[in-house]
Amino acid sequence: MKLPDKRARILWWCATVCRIVLAATFIFSGFVKAVDPWGTGIKIGEYLAAFEMEWLYGWRFGISIWLNGAELMMGLMLLFKVRIRLVSIFATAAMLFFTILTFAIAIWNPVEDCGCFGEAIKLTNWATFVKNLILLPMSVFVLWSSRKMPAMPTLKDGAFMLLFGSIAFGIGIYSYHHLPLIDFLPYKIGTNLPEAMSVPSQNDVETLVIYRDRETGREREFELGDTTWYDGSRWEFVDTKTVSIRNSVHPSVRDFAIFDQGDFITQEILDDPGVVYMICASELSDIQKKCERRLAMAVQQAEERGYRVMCLTAEPLNIYPGIMLGGHYVECYNMDATTIKTMIRAKVGVVVLKGGTIIDKVNCRDMLDKGELPDYGIR
Repeated sequence: MKLPDKRARILWWCATVCRIVLAATFIFSGFVKAVDPWGTGIKIGEYLAAFEMEWLYGWRFGISIWLNGAELMMGLMLLFKVRIRLVSIFATAAMLFFTILTFAIAIWNPVEDCGCFGEAIKLTNWATFVKNLILLPMSVFVLWSSRKMPAMPTLKDGAFMLLFGSIAFGIGIYSYHHLPLIDFLPYKIGTNLPEAMSVPSQNDVETLVIYRDRETGREREFELGDTTWYDGSRWEFVDTKTVSIRNSVHPSVRDFAIFDQGDFITQEILDDPGVVYMICASELSDIQKKCERRLAMAVQQAEERGYRVMCLTAEPLNIYPGIMLGGHYVECYNMDATTIKTMIRAKVGVVVLKGGTIIDKVNCRDMLDKGELPDYGIR
């Protein structure tokens, strides 16, 4: 057998390294986003708003699952050299598109964070562009090196593609209908909120909410602690933005704020040594009949055990001071919709606190029809 010459061996090693680096990036990036399709969907919504494509807003979660699954599947196919010629074409086309897109985003800065690695790693827009600028020639080189690969698929290729597709898209679909398989969010189970809120940071950001005066049409920025914007009859939500500040608490949980008709009761909840059921529904219309029945049973069990129960929503309290779940009245409290969606990736769910620590999170879909939740001990 004739050994390849030195130049051929060098090209082969270079192509192999480029393929593995590209595959590892796609797998990591696709996986950390596939386990949190809600987060990617929210980021896609920001992009759609920035590029005035709101007509696609209703498809943002479907797009999220498809994009994340396709990226993860491409990474797996590159790693195991399945249809390498075909997948390298798609990888190069994807890298070319996203390199151009991230360059435009880095210049105009319509969104603060690209979201390319989900909640796991935050990159600036320019860092994202540089990353893509490095990966683009790698994908081109892999495509060039695969030009002599067979174009026709084999039965083995088809089996691997089916397996990788089932894994890649299955993760996204499962995480959308339940909760993220791996929680990269700041409100993960086990987080002690008072401790997390006390972590100092030299360079931090503050979230501002932008509302439009329904009478004058003028827009105004509010801090989360300013309760003026809770008057839904006057103010209409427009957007959120972040600004740099210094000497603040850790940004991940700083936005955890609960209001009761304008009164700030966050500390009261965090200081409660007992168990607190926080029913989270940024829009109360999301509580469907089956979910309502499950929540009613959970509320009944909580009351029997002496737990405190509250509903967190972004709805105006002057219209929705409380909700009826079965025969149980649950008082509503205000929290920013973005914070609710960060705390639990579900339309409706329950976050359980005990002594200021998050001890459980449950999607309403995952509650039994009896509404059962674990017994978290004596209040």
